Amino acid sequence: MTVTLITGANKGIGFETAKQLLAQGHTVYVGARDAERGEKAAAELGARFVQLDVTDDASVSEALATIGAAEGKLDVLVHNAGVLGSEALDGPTALRVFDTNAVGIVRVTEAALPLLHKSSNPTVVTVSSSAGSFWAVNNPDRPEFRLPLALYSASKAAATMLTVQYAKTQPGIKFNAVEPGTTATDMTAAFGIGRSPAESARTVVRLATLDADGPTGTFRDETGELPW
Repeated sequence: MTVTLITGANKGIGFETAKQLLAQGHTVYVGARDAERGEKAAAELGARFVQLDVTDDASVSEALATIGAAEGKLDVLVHNAGVLGSEALDGPTALRVFDTNAVGIVRVTEAALPLLHKSSNPTVVTVSSSAGSFWAVNNPDRPEFRLPLALYSASKAAATMLTVQYAKTQPGIKFNAVEPGTTATDMTAAFGIGRSPAESARTVVRLATLDADGPTGTFRDETGELPW
């Protein structure tokens, strides 16, 4: 059985990714900061719940210890938890956005590495964004060109870089970052844009179910590898 952990999986792309991986036979752990929402989502999906706040070291350690005790390994890790941080451009907001979108990747990855190394086909997927791509934000033909999201964009650039660096230092594990597509979620509600989370989740699922010889150290969307 393939054991999968998805952070921030109580709604949006994370929830739909969990649903699709469950349909493929994965044992899915729904990681969520809010226990009530996470338990409700897991019950609706038929998944397992683990309380996980990516900004809290103790929470992350406890969540991975719970999975390790129950499963003895982790095959797939999906870094999906994220915040937009559009309310202000100041120090406290910057710290919160980077703590969730970038530092959280380090916390969870480091805690998960011992379990990932016990898998025969370990895979890590970072739900990043082309809003963090220099190529996209400087291209007038791209929607990212007009997105006034400095902190989100910068933190997603960091998320992609962390993914590429982990791919170099952990050659036995596939690490890939994904641009899931502009998606209508709670985060993007103010912009009134995007397709369904289920459609975007399919791109995440493809990277989460790579064969052992699949790519690593890439940033891609549904069409293939992207410049960034």
